Amino acid sequence: MPLKIPADASSLLIRRSAFESIGLSRANIDGVLGLTAEEFRVEEDLIVVGPVFDVAALGDLVSELENRGLVYFEDFFELSGN
Repeated sequence: MPLKIPADASSLLIRRSAFESIGLSRANIDGVLGLTAEEFRVEEDLIVVGPVFDVAALGDLVSELENRGLVYFEDFFELSGN
């Protein structure tokens, strides 16, 4: 089933293999963003986090992913709501 990407805020798309390779968990992301069930979706090899309305928290999460060794646009990217 295709994942819907909301147009009213940013979403973060992460390759599932990259997410798992650094030992990240949904709880880690919830600690930063406080997500609902609909804001953390997994479909095959893709994880979609969002919509994220807190721009500062999204920036913190991107920094955390990079600090753990993930590469922007290879392992994950932010899709703006524009």
